Amino acid sequence: MNIPFLGNWRKKRGPAQGVAVFSDSESDHEGVAELLSECELLRSQAHQAGIELDDTVASLEALDQLLPRWRDDEESLPWLGNDAGLYLGTVIIRTVPGALWEVWPNGRPVVRLVSGREIDVVVSGHEWAASGVPELSQLYAEVAEA
Repeated sequence: MNIPFLGNWRKKRGPAQGVAVFSDSESDHEGVAELLSECELLRSQAHQAGIELDDTVASLEALDQLLPRWRDDEESLPWLGNDAGLYLGTVIIRTVPGALWEVWPNGRPVVRLVSGREIDVVVSGHEWAASGVPELSQLYAEVAEA
């Protein structure tokens, strides 16, 4: 889709980066987790490549092996980065005991570990989508060891 004013806006500000979540209740961790686990674009790309995203470490490893065809698409790169980060966070909270989503006052979702450490998985997802480094499975391994 070619929208002239949007192209000019992007030149001035760069592509959109990040995701924001707002909730009426601070204790709605389950609802937030469900919302953040959707990752529709990433799941679609993975499905086209024959990869099932089943919220496991093995699926992170499979994503790391994908050919990064999305890097040529300036439109979808930031969205895929968001999804990759949210998917990484989803795997962490479903497999690392005590990990949960924490939403900062500005609406940015991060993963909080039992130790209190917060991981900004969306930033990591953008780095992975743009360059492939660090790998999602490597990030998971670092978090799981902590």
